[in-house]
Amino acid sequence: MKFCSQCGANVSHKIPAGDNRHRYVCDHCHTVHYENPRIIAGCLPVYKNQVLLCKRAIEPRYGLWTLPAGFMENGESTEQAALRETYEEANAKVHIEKLYTLTSILHVDQVQIIYLATLPEPKFSVSEESLEVKLFSEDEIPWDELAFPTITNALRFYFEDRKEGIFPMRHLQIGRNASGEWYCELGSHQ
Repeated sequence: MKFCSQCGANVSHKIPAGDNRHRYVCDHCHTVHYENPRIIAGCLPVYKNQVLLCKRAIEPRYGLWTLPAGFMENGESTEQAALRETYEEANAKVHIEKLYTLTSILHVDQVQIIYLATLPEPKFSVSEESLEVKLFSEDEIPWDELAFPTITNALRFYFEDRKEGIFPMRHLQIGRNASGEWYCELGSHQ
């Protein structure tokens, strides 16, 4: 950030009085510009024994498979965002069952929320954001062609949990350790 969105003056990157983190602060009007994580909401849609995946028609990870999900908009709940994204990416209307995974993605300042959802009938189609939309059984999942580790995690959890018929909510954290190596850490779950 170079300029203040309030007055247009230059900003400095410093720790404001009473704070403990570097922020962009306007040199003229002293407005503090907070940068907070972005929220991604989506669904893991299930129809009978299959899950609905979308092949991405947009970057990042163009041409790889994902669950329908995207950035939350102002003025909507996480559930509304998940339903909207599922419709935008797959032209599918689903019923949300429960919050399923909550992942803090530290290296890109994002939080991803995936809801377990029921697809009441196999009605879906491609959209501007999807090259292909398809139902997959567990043995058909294109594991090597999944777009994001968070999607791989959610699908693996789902197929494991389905064996027991119990779907606990899971909290994960993805980031890099002090050595720069990637880690995925399972937090509390219920």
